[in-house]
Amino acid sequence: MKKPKNYQNGVAPIYLRITVNGSRSEVTTGRSCEPSQWNAISGRGNGKKEGMKSFNAYLDNLQNKVFEAHRQLTEKNDLITAKQLRDQFQGKAEKQRTLIDVFKDHNYKMDALVGSEFSKGTAERYRTSLNHTIAFLQWKYNISDIDIRKVNHAFITEYDFYLRSVRKCANNSVVKYLKNFGKIIRICLSNGLLATDPFQNYKNKIKKVDRVYLNEEEINQIAIKQLASERLTQVRDVFLFCCYTGLAYVDVKNLKKGDIVTGIDGEEWISIKRQKTNVPSRIPLLPAASTLLNQYQNNRMCLNKGMLLPVSSNQKMNTYLKEIANLCGIQKLITFHIARHTFATTITLLNGIPIESVSKMLGHTNIQTTQHYAKILDIKVGADMAALKKKYSIT
Repeated sequence: MKKPKNYQNGVAPIYLRITVNGSRSEVTTGRSCEPSQWNAISGRGNGKKEGMKSFNAYLDNLQNKVFEAHRQLTEKNDLITAKQLRDQFQGKAEKQRTLIDVFKDHNYKMDALVGSEFSKGTAERYRTSLNHTIAFLQWKYNISDIDIRKVNHAFITEYDFYLRSVRKCANNSVVKYLKNFGKIIRICLSNGLLATDPFQNYKNKIKKVDRVYLNEEEINQIAIKQLASERLTQVRDVFLFCCYTGLAYVDVKNLKKGDIVTGIDGEEWISIKRQKTNVPSRIPLLPAASTLLNQYQNNRMCLNKGMLLPVSSNQKMNTYLKEIANLCGIQKLITFHIARHTFATTITLLNGIPIESVSKMLGHTNIQTTQHYAKILDIKVGADMAALKKKYSIT
């Protein structure tokens, strides 16, 4: 019984209250009763007269319908909340929100913000994550989509297993794909589409990978090698430029004349914002880097596209770099991004440049990212300790 505000006398309305895990939802029964005839403990009217029997039978019928609604939700393996149970009882078909629909909506909005909020690479990674999710649903459940409320801890662990076993993804790739998937789950949690976080007891960590870089000898081998074709020479020069500047592929591709400025020391600097993080990166140009830029001042491709260097597609660059490595007798698997690792290690840290300065030039958002490079430089540790060894040597 719920007595209205300013109630004084007369009948009061009776409500049906549904409680699930402490959460309540109420709906009117459409019936009223005199307070003196209502038993709050039993939730029924007192008395044995025909009218009261009929009244209580009506309430019994409503309660049984709630139990039936609960059975139906349980049978469908649906999420059971007080509101969901009330809607099922009232025959209100709640619009089903499905995982792939939510994922596609997220990706559509992300694509619309490419260039302002997100990079093309980020949008592409979420498209790949979506494709993996669709393939997993087909592999595991033989369905093309699933009610978002059915995504639970078991779903996450099975998805993890699928990526590792069927897709043959390495640990760090699995962690990244599930991190992307986690963003979709957080959207669902924020919008009330999920009651509990399926990632709550899921734990996975990025494994540290030794980063490949070129040493001084290997850089020189590439620099002095006489290459037969113009395309290989251009790829080699762009790669070396990034070894001397630490620029990532997308940043050197976007490098324009206006990005070369006069620094506080009166010398030429690169001044850009990294596309990946939108973090400012200011890099003094080494003489070797300036020389490479000057070689392409009148290059037709550069003049036509407003570029400072003739940068091909990342895929082509990586293919040609493997060819260059073979010609130079270098056994390491060289990709374009190794130029950035080489700048961080051989060019800067090994030559005594403080890690704070290296982090600033690389445009890292966190110095811990730069510290990954410092940890692999045993040669630097040996050099630093050499002077100390002399001091404590026994004569």
